[in-house]
Amino acid sequence: MSTTSATTHRSRGGWGKVMPIIGIVLIVIYCLAPFYWMIVSSLRPDTEIFENTWWPRHTSLQNYQAVFAPGNNFLRGLLNSTIVSISVTIIALLIATFASYALARLEFRGKAGFLMLVIATSMFPLVAIIVPLLKNFSSWHWINTYQAMIVPDLSFSLPLAVWNLTTFFKEMPDELEQAGMVDGCTPAQAFRKIILPLAAPGIFTTAIIVFIGAWNEFLVAVTMINDPKMQPATVLLAKFTGASQFNTPFGSQMAAGVIMTVPLVIMVLIFQRRIVEGLAAGGVK
Repeated sequence: MSTTSATTHRSRGGWGKVMPIIGIVLIVIYCLAPFYWMIVSSLRPDTEIFENTWWPRHTSLQNYQAVFAPGNNFLRGLLNSTIVSISVTIIALLIATFASYALARLEFRGKAGFLMLVIATSMFPLVAIIVPLLKNFSSWHWINTYQAMIVPDLSFSLPLAVWNLTTFFKEMPDELEQAGMVDGCTPAQAFRKIILPLAAPGIFTTAIIVFIGAWNEFLVAVTMINDPKMQPATVLLAKFTGASQFNTPFGSQMAAGVIMTVPLVIMVLIFQRRIVEGLAAGGVK
C-alpha cells in the first residue's frame, strides 16, 4: 500500500512539474505564431503570397525593398513615429512621476474616487471624441503638426502611467524618506536620491508601456494628419499601394509590420529584467 502511494505521489509530482512547462510553451506559441507568420509572409514573393507553407519556397527580399521605395516615405514615417512616441513617453513620465508620488503619499478626502476617475479616463473610447478633437485642432491650426498626435496620446497614456506608478509608490514605506531626512536630506533630496532610484524599475516598465501604446497609435494620426511627410509609420503602412488600385500589397505590408515590430521586440528582450523588476519589485528593496 505504501509503495502504491509513493508511486502515485511521484506521478503527481512529475505531472505537476510538466504541466506548467506545457502551459508556458503553448502560451509562447500562441503569442509568437502571428509574428512568425508575418515574417514568413514578408519573405514570400508576390506570386506565392497566398500559399500556406511553413516557409517560402523561394525566399525573397523584394517586399522589404518595396517598403523603402521613395513613394512610400516609410523612413520619414518611422522618424515621425519615433518623435511622437519619445515625446509622449518623456512628458507622460515627467508628469506621472510627481503626480503619482503625491497621490501615494498625501491623504485627502475622495482620493480613491479620484484614482478611479484617472484610470476611467484612459478607458474612454477615442472614437467618441475624435470629431470634437478634429474640430478644435482645425480651429487651432494644429492639423499636420506633431502636437496634434502627442496631446491626444498623452490624454490616454498619462492616466495609465499615473495609475501604475501610484500603485508602485504605495508599496514603498514612508520610513524610506524619514530615514533620509534623519541623515540630513530635505524632502526633495530624499525623493531624488532615495525614492527615484528604488522606483526606477517601475518607471522603466511604465515607459515601455507608454512608448508601445504611442508607437502603435493609428486613429488620431490618420484623422489629424493628411500630409504624407508628417504621417507616422502606422498610417503610411495602411496606405501602401500595389501595382494597381485593385492590388493590395500584402507582402509589403507584412514587411513593414516586421520592421515596426522588431525594434519593440528587441527592446523588450534587452530590458526584460527591468520589466520584471518593475512588475514585481517594491519597497522591499
